[in-house]
Order: sequence, then structure tokens, then C-alpha cells
Amino acid sequence: MHPILKPALRRGWHDLNTVQFGLTPAHAVVLGPVDTATGSFLTLLDGTRGVPLLREEAQRMGLPDGHVDALLERLSGAGLLDDATGGGRPAADLRKQTRVVDRLRPDHAALTVTTSEPAEAIVKLTARRVMRVQVRGAGRVGAMIAAILAAAGVGHVDVRDGGCVEPWDVAPGGHPVEATGERRDVSARRVVRAMAPTRPPRPDRRKVGPPRLAEPHPEEPPLSLVLIAPRDGLAVHSPTPEAAEDLVAAGVPHLYAGVVEATGVVGPLVLPGGTGCAQCLLLGRTDRDPHWPRLLAQWSSGQAGRQVQACDLGLASAVAGLAAAHALAFLDGELPSSTGARWEAAAPGLDWHARPVWPHPECPCGAGERANGQEVSVEAGPHDTMAG
Repeated sequence: MHPILKPALRRGWHDLNTVQFGLTPAHAVVLGPVDTATGSFLTLLDGTRGVPLLREEAQRMGLPDGHVDALLERLSGAGLLDDATGGGRPAADLRKQTRVVDRLRPDHAALTVTTSEPAEAIVKLTARRVMRVQVRGAGRVGAMIAAILAAAGVGHVDVRDGGCVEPWDVAPGGHPVEATGERRDVSARRVVRAMAPTRPPRPDRRKVGPPRLAEPHPEEPPLSLVLIAPRDGLAVHSPTPEAAEDLVAAGVPHLYAGVVEATGVVGPLVLPGGTGCAQCLLLGRTDRDPHWPRLLAQWSSGQAGRQVQACDLGLASAVAGLAAAHALAFLDGELPSSTGARWEAAAPGLDWHARPVWPHPECPCGAGERANGQEVSVEAGPHDTMAG
């Protein structure tokens, strides 16, 4: 182990014996009392020395035997210590790729802030590289989501959509202007490859599965998450259960995101059999408003024709960023606040608020039966999708 104080947490002294790591209330830690000699020793925790060498340095500084081990245990328990050489073989291999590491350095720093164990951040970062995510929808929102996930180190990001890139699909971080007229999925995949710090082995596209949920190529990992980002705002405001029927049947977690008129929507993150799904959402809304199915039938009848739907670029970017952040949190083993809930923000105020999506007792997904007196396990991650 080569201990290093987490560089992402700024350090400041309240007084001669009290040091604060971090600025924000969510992550700041105050440590004290810290004597002058120990305060000087902290500067040696920069990842360049192993524990035996640190013990020698401590002796030269006049610190008592056992002081270094007790200090390291104290710092580790407070979540302030990282290991510059930890994480096993995958992390060691990643560190050798200087250009890749430099691209992901801010993401690694952020993970050190949100994790507590030494080397936990690099372990999560390397785990992203072997994960497979699918984005369904490559409009303004979907293409940006795919690009963000690839740039954040998710190794396999596949994009599914039909049609060709229209002028109004173009967005910073998404489809470039020169892609206008090209197939949406082809353009989005090119953006993904351009943004990825490193490229995973390319699958054989000649081997395809069912139209909705293709079986992975033998070299590809199973799907960890699917993001549903339809270009049709109605399909994210009131998603059709059929659009995710294959995901529910296969137990694949999926997250909705998009813009409808001037409202951004992120969520719900559906854990099949554990949280409310699109069918639960539809049944619940119909319980509250019996006219809802009739309205949906009218809205989905094609009355909009070829009209371009409202999708403010700033709002689309905010939705894509929030959805990608929630997706990354889930891939890293956490349950974001979109689990079983939808975050919405309407222009011009853009006040984000959450609306729960309750499991419905009549939904065949089974979440309603499991929801009685139970909650989703906080340990759930990309491959742990059931309620606790």
C-alpha cells in the first residue's frame, strides 16, 4: 500500500490542531486534535512511499512507534485515505495507459470523494470499462447520454435508433452538423467511439439478435443497464409498457430520460420485479384518471405529423447530464434517487422535483407484491436488481 490523502479534498486548518478535508457539507471531514508533528507528517502521504518507508520517516521526525499505523487507520476510517497502487491487476493495467488515465483523471477524483475505502475509486473506474450499456434513442438527449457515458469510461456503449439525423438532432456533445442525413445509430456510435478514452474490442455486427434486446456477442458482457431516451416526448412522459417489455422479462434495469414539450424528465430507474415499471405507471395514472387511456390514444395517433417537437437545447443538455450521472451512480453500485421515481423540471423555472412511481399491485412485473413492507436493497447494483 502507498497511502495518499485524497487530493480531490482540499485541506484547510481551523487552528493549529484541527484540519478540515473538503469544502462541501456532503463530503467535508474535520479531523482533530492533530499535533504539529503529525500535521507535518501528513505532507508525506502523497502516494510515493509505502508503509515501511513512512514508518522510517516517522521515526526520523520523532514520532512514537505505532503512530503511523494508528494514523493511517484513523484516516482510512474517516474516508480520507486512498492507495496509489491498489486495485489489483486491472487497476495496474489502467495506470500504465497514461493517455487513458489523463482523460479519466477527473472522474477518478470524483469517485475518491464519494467512496470511503482506499483504492475503491480505481476499482469502480476499472469496472466501468467492462460494462455494457445500451441507449435506445439517438435524438438530442440520447446521443448526448451515450457520449457522456463513453467519455466517463463505460467500455461498451451501444446506441439503437432508426431514421436519419435531422438538423434539429444536432447538439453539442451529440450529433455533429456534418452528420445530418446520416443514419442516427451510425452517427451516435461514431460519437461514442470518438469520446471513449479507449476502445473495447468491436463486436461482430453481423451477429444480431431480436430487434429489441440483442444477445451479446461472445466477447461482450451482458447488459448492465439500458437508457430509454425516445425522441418522442410522449414516450418518456407516458412510456408504453411494450417498449420495455423485453427488458422487464429479461430482468434488465432501465432508466427513462427525455424532454416533453418544455419539461425535462429523468426516471424512473426500473429494477424489474423490485420497483415500479412503465406498466405500473400507466395503471396508477389510470386509477387516478379513468380518461387517461383515451387521451393517450389520441396523443399517440400521429396527430403531430412531421412537426418538430419542443426540445430546448439547454434543457436537453441538463436532462442528458442528469440521466448520465444517475446511470453512472447505478453502474458504480449505488441506487440513485431516480430509483422508483421521476425527476422533472419545467421551463422556465426549472425547479427539479421528484415524483414517486409506485409499484402497482395488478402489474404482472411483480414489483407490487414485493413492495408490501419491503424496500429496495441499498446494496443493489448493476447486476443486483431485486428488492431487498
